[in-house]
Amino acid sequence: MGKMSQGLELRLQADGISVPEAPGFASKEEERMDGKRRLAAAFRIFAYYGLNYGPGGHITYRDPILTDHFWINPLGVDFSRICVSDLLLLREDGQVVHGSRPAHAAGYAIHSTVHKMRPDVNAAAHTHSRFGSSFAALGRRIPPITQEACSFYKDHGLYDGYGGAADLTEGDLIGRALGTHKAVICRNHGLFTVGGSVDAAVFWFLRMERACEQFLRASAAGTPIEIDEATATLAAKQVGSLKLGHFGCKPMMDKMFAEQPELFA
Repeated sequence: MGKMSQGLELRLQADGISVPEAPGFASKEEERMDGKRRLAAAFRIFAYYGLNYGPGGHITYRDPILTDHFWINPLGVDFSRICVSDLLLLREDGQVVHGSRPAHAAGYAIHSTVHKMRPDVNAAAHTHSRFGSSFAALGRRIPPITQEACSFYKDHGLYDGYGGAADLTEGDLIGRALGTHKAVICRNHGLFTVGGSVDAAVFWFLRMERACEQFLRASAAGTPIEIDEATATLAAKQVGSLKLGHFGCKPMMDKMFAEQPELFA
């Protein structure tokens, strides 16, 4: 077997795992198009993993040129069919400035507030996933019982309330509960993850959904054993870094681009 190329090498360091840098762009226009393609692919990845359900759910991408605007999926289009041309560009007041389909009111209510509160957040994801929504009904944070769970150790918030689906004040409360973390559990509602890129927000959502499933299944079988604080802290550095969040989605993105090129339309 040939040696792994330097560009894709993963190296274990004292404070975590070193991963390749995200690609740069020649212009903001190029960055925008890449982000839109990844956003369209993100919806199809969610569909592949069964995370779409009816008209609910949304993923957003902050526009790199009009930074107080964000791209979002249109209302009523199944995640598995979303293409780049379907995406809507919303102004911070909710006005659609690009696209002809109706916007998702609940998506705007939550995502607009988070994008305003967190300038470092370029993408955010939320759906009513099976295990995430079930775990959210417990009204607690995820305990460190697996490596996946350790990705969120001391790095996810809890919004301990529920006030409806499309209330702007709900978005403010979720944003406050999110704080500086990469995810928040919304009690009786579901999971909400953020990242510096579409890839990161999507990867954290998938990993958090997996962590919720692991806890629910382990609890059904017995009493899960929690990882000690020192080990959980180390694991969080190794598998919960910002760069790893972006790189973790690469295999899924590559698969979607290769197998469903119609998403570029």
